[in-house]
Amino acid sequence: MSGHSKWSQIKRQKGTTDAKRGQAFTKLAKAIMVAVSSSGVGDPEQNFKLRLLVDKARAINMPKENIERAIDKGLGKGGKDFTRLDEVVYEGFAPGGVAFIVEALTDNKKRTTPEVKSVIEKNGGTLGNPGSVAYQFHTKGEILVVKSGKTFDDIFLVAVDAGAEDVQEIGDTTHVLISTTAEALGKVRDALVLAGIDISEAELVRKPITTVLIENARSAQSVLSFMDKLENLDDVQKVYSNCDIPEHFIGE
Repeated sequence: MSGHSKWSQIKRQKGTTDAKRGQAFTKLAKAIMVAVSSSGVGDPEQNFKLRLLVDKARAINMPKENIERAIDKGLGKGGKDFTRLDEVVYEGFAPGGVAFIVEALTDNKKRTTPEVKSVIEKNGGTLGNPGSVAYQFHTKGEILVVKSGKTFDDIFLVAVDAGAEDVQEIGDTTHVLISTTAEALGKVRDALVLAGIDISEAELVRKPITTVLIENARSAQSVLSFMDKLENLDDVQKVYSNCDIPEHFIGE
């Protein structure tokens, strides 16, 4: 989603996570394993990607032993239980010509690809070739913080001094969304933590360069349903799109 509907998207994703916490734990465990195995580093302080994932896992109350087990598996300590996971990216068009990108982790591409393709085609989308829409997105850092007694100006000054590109209040003004370059994400995150600012989420995202405005409720629900069905696949980690859906088209 674009920034205009970010707050509604956050609430929608939180509801999904709460309802399917077990699936969320499994997906995060896979991501942790890959972050460790791809770098060979199992210390979050020495592996920034892992640190972001561990923070996210803690934010949804993922048990400490689950996190440690995933790190061990990524280091090859899982024995027979360790399964190599590959990162796969799918891209194409959702209903209404909305561009989307799906990031997946799988131990069997021959299983995952047909599953993703089936959901796309059954829900009015089209699977594209690699690179067909990727150029419409760039990688950015996003940090969602809770005010928790801090003012917007407090957060703004810390974030901008650390190198943030954009800072904006969202939703009911209890949260602030901070955008950074991919390279500055770690520095801005650490500055916020040092200032005692409560970080709800920090991650690298694929942000659309331009967006497609969804102008009616029927189209909005069609796109949201399309995204939900992809996100619910076990191997899918994240789904990005370039749609801009006004909040009043998204249910609470």
